[in-house]
Amino acid sequence: LKMGEFSNGLFGCFNNCTLCLITYIAPCYTAGKNAEAVGDSCIMVGALYAIFPIVGIYFVAKTREKIREQKGIDGGFGSDCLVHLFCPLCALVQDAQEIQPAAQAESMARE
Repeated sequence: LKMGEFSNGLFGCFNNCTLCLITYIAPCYTAGKNAEAVGDSCIMVGALYAIFPIVGIYFVAKTREKIREQKGIDGGFGSDCLVHLFCPLCALVQDAQEIQPAAQAESMARE
């Protein structure tokens, strides 16, 4: 792992097929769980992501920004917005994989 990078690539979402499947079926669930892991409201972020996708992108990008800050990953809020706009499901999985060890990600997928 190099300093300043996510531990899984953006298209490394298939490293955890269960989490990937859950995210592709119910992205609002993964968005909410990611937000909860950084201290934000699971329900608010998940609901906004499901009901108002453009507003939801802002909140999941803010979650990604917090993850980057906690993990010392390079980047900026603008790039967080863009990755969630153009590759939203892969970005959600990447965020989830970053904040949780593989065992926890599997556990999240079983809830």
